[in-house]
Amino acid sequence: MPWIVGVSGASGTPYAAAVLRALLAAGESVDLVVSRASRLTLLDETGIPFRDAHWQHDLHAWLARGADGKPGTFDADVSAVRHWSAGDLAAGPSSGSYPTKGMLIVPASTACVAGVALGLSKDLLQRTASVTLKERRRLVVAVRETPLDGRTLRHLVTLDDAGAAVVPASPAFYAGATHIQDLVDFVAGRVLDAAGVGHDLYRRWRGDLGGARPTG
Repeated sequence: MPWIVGVSGASGTPYAAAVLRALLAAGESVDLVVSRASRLTLLDETGIPFRDAHWQHDLHAWLARGADGKPGTFDADVSAVRHWSAGDLAAGPSSGSYPTKGMLIVPASTACVAGVALGLSKDLLQRTASVTLKERRRLVVAVRETPLDGRTLRHLVTLDDAGAAVVPASPAFYAGATHIQDLVDFVAGRVLDAAGVGHDLYRRWRGDLGGARPTG
């Protein structure tokens, strides 16, 4: 069964790329839903378009790029990815009878959070998230907006009450980050932790103070 990865329009497309690479490295299959708004964000942050007719080429270029914008940083095999258009409300993931392991929304905008919390199902991403909740499957929402107002906080509480895991895209520094990719990978790793997917994206806390300090 696949994991569904939904990418909304919030800034933070490197987070989505890191999650996708890690899922594929773990041998997981992925069903991908890229919202219309996120395509604009991806183009703005990376210069890479995401086109339904050329999604494999565009996805490969995206996943190969590092968080610093350098192309060709990673090997990117996208053969285990299936893409569904965000406007296709008859797609497989729109139904609870379509088997999945769960869904990761990364990054999640406040508009996406509101749509899922209110059950609007205005596109395939929101519909799939609603299906994931009603089927009692794992939903991880990596919200990436700041500041958060009261409405969004209430929506996040609604998602938590419904069984979702809310994972703010907040990098930590105890893992010894020395590069922007390290900070991105920490957030991606915490998203995968919430989903129960194994990875080696960051150094875990072992109880040793000073472990993140540079040596020499």
